[in-house]
Amino acid sequence: MTTAGGALTPVSYDSPAACELTRALHAEQVGLYGRADDPGAARPPDFTPPQGAFLVVTGPDGTALACGGWRTAAQATAEIKRMYVTPAARGRGLGRQILAALEGDARRRGMTQVILETGVANAAALALYTSRGYTPIASYVAHRDPHINRALRKSLVADPAGKAGRSTRSPPSAAVGWCGRSVQARPGLSTSRCQ
Repeated sequence: MTTAGGALTPVSYDSPAACELTRALHAEQVGLYGRADDPGAARPPDFTPPQGAFLVVTGPDGTALACGGWRTAAQATAEIKRMYVTPAARGRGLGRQILAALEGDARRRGMTQVILETGVANAAALALYTSRGYTPIASYVAHRDPHINRALRKSLVADPAGKAGRSTRSPPSAAVGWCGRSVQARPGLSTSRCQ
């Protein structure tokens, strides 16, 4: 698929382009927050159809410009992960295009909602997600710092007006996770070849 900024291509999470971009994202997050989740801790099969996908945008010269993925978090729930646009490619709408493609792919694979996390200092990401219909929810990952992490949710089911994700339901209370029950961190994550 071609976007306004380059070619949008599904890739393996541990492909060279994905590793380059996820490492750059990690370095940027460490610079902002002093710590960040290791991209090598994610399991590449989690981002493989039908349980997920990972997309990279490359420029005309083959330079990796942006990435993002989704993986199955729970029944009918996709989790958006590793959304990143290189500094040189920002302002071109690549994040919006990747997010729309990921949501569409997750919807086609039977997902009815999407969840994600971002950091409080990432104003551009928070603005993007809010503009796409995401609403705040309680953290769904154990031991997150509420002063840094922001968890968000979007419905992929069309409302009566025909717009996906524009739900008027209130987010769950802070006492429960996004699915209405206590939520634990994903067990069994292993190191990928992105190191």
